Amino acid sequence: MAFGRCAYAALAIAGIVMASDPAVAAKDVPLGASGLPVPRYVSLKSDHVNVRGGPTKDNDVSWVYTRSGLPVEITAEFENWRRVRDSEGAEGWVYHSLLSGRRTAVVTMKHKDELASIYDDPNPKSAVAARLQAGVVAQVKRCRDGWCRVVGAGFDGWIEQQRLWGVYADEKVN
Repeated sequence: MAFGRCAYAALAIAGIVMASDPAVAAKDVPLGASGLPVPRYVSLKSDHVNVRGGPTKDNDVSWVYTRSGLPVEITAEFENWRRVRDSEGAEGWVYHSLLSGRRTAVVTMKHKDELASIYDDPNPKSAVAARLQAGVVAQVKRCRDGWCRVVGAGFDGWIEQQRLWGVYADEKVN
């Protein structure tokens, strides 16, 4: 019994020391009800996803997403509900089972009517594999050093990470 109390006290002291260390505290990421980080990006699992005004089925459906694979950002969690935001800034509540951890992203533009280049390699001097319009959804395979490898209907290559909505700046995706 005495050993158990000593071990508990040692763990409690270690926890206090770790929590007061700025290097350790900086690594802490806010976790939601799911135990996963919030915010984070996910995608829609289905072609029919009801978005509600609040985190229960008693809340009215505000709108319906009709595009499987669309990326959304989880901004809050309440039990099995996730508040999501899309690339246009619209927010609402979605039931967790309608979301997937599969990473996707929407191509964004720097200038109006511009096409985004997809390169063979993560280098703007490599060959252009495709040019995509704003709003194209791509599956994100990985991101590193400011570049993401994306795949979609008729393209597979690298795009500058800043040209995507659905990955954070400098986020590493494996």
